[in-house]
This record gives sequence, C-alpha cells and structure tokens, in this order.
Amino acid sequence: MNKTLLNIEIQNFIQKNINSDTSDLLLKGIPFETIDSKLIIEQIEAKKRCQKKLPTWFQAENIYYPNKLNIEQTSSETTAKYKANLITGDSLIDLTGGFGVDAYFFSKRIKQVTHCEINLELSEIVNHNIKILNTTNIKCLNESGIEVLKHADKPFDWIYIDPSRRDDSKQKFFYSQIVSPT
Repeated sequence: MNKTLLNIEIQNFIQKNINSDTSDLLLKGIPFETIDSKLIIEQIEAKKRCQKKLPTWFQAENIYYPNKLNIEQTSSETTAKYKANLITGDSLIDLTGGFGVDAYFFSKRIKQVTHCEINLELSEIVNHNIKILNTTNIKCLNESGIEVLKHADKPFDWIYIDPSRRDDSKQKFFYSQIVSPT
C-alpha cells in the first residue's frame, strides 16, 4: 500500500478526474513527481468501478482501492447487505476477507468481526478503509483464516467463507478443492 496516494493533492486529483479518460490523462502527464503515474491511474479506474457497486466507498474521502481483480471479486454493497441481514450475534470470522465489503456490513449486525486476509497489501488497505468508514468493531489480520480459526481461544458465532474463484493465472474456476485459501 503506497500511502503517498493518500496525499490530499493526489486525492483531489483523483476526485477531479474521476470522469476523465485515463489514457488522455497519461498522455497529458500526471502532475506528481513523487509517485508513479500508473498508480494514480489505477486508483481512478478502481474508484470508477466502485461508483455503482460500492457507493459507500465511492462517496467516502481518502479510500484506498485495491487492484482490478480484487474489485471484480468483491461483493457488491447490495449483496453484502443482504448477507448481513441474515445474521446477528456477538462474533464472526471472515476467513477469506478480501476487500472487506462483507466484513463491513457484517459489522453492522455483529459485535466483533475478524477479517482475515493473507495478502498483506489488501489487509493493509482494508485496515485503512475501515478507519475511514468509522468502523471500530472489525479486527484485520494478515493471516490465513483457517490458521486463526485453529488457534482461536473461543468459538465464533459465525464463520464466513467466500473464497476467490480465480487461479494464479487469474482464470475463473469453480471446483471446491482448488479455491483459495487451501
């Protein structure tokens, strides 16, 4: 996670150019020398993808967006709200946390949510964003959810898993024995 992207001038640039053609922006040049232009373009494109899918994230200032694949794989707000409305309780562990959309909406119905994500950068992004979204009852762990579950000192009321359905070459698959994490 490159925290330079959270600089107020860069965030203003991203917001100002949300409807711009990113190819044109690259040709004109990005006015920041402290960061790779591609990273800014990736943030603009990711934010655009979230406008309808994740309006809470889109409307919040200083959200850090993950890569395109993580945005594609994440639940929409509508889906995450639906899932969250099916449960109540004190504790939930999300074994395959991803971008944290499900965890965020679970946190509205559950007292303590544990978000597990094995990708360090994605875990850092979620940890940053939950603070921006004023959420205090999500604990982000950069660990295998299965390992956290094995070593938990008390049981969770709910165990949630929604594994990635892409292999290392980013091809879709649907066989339960090869979904991540293993």
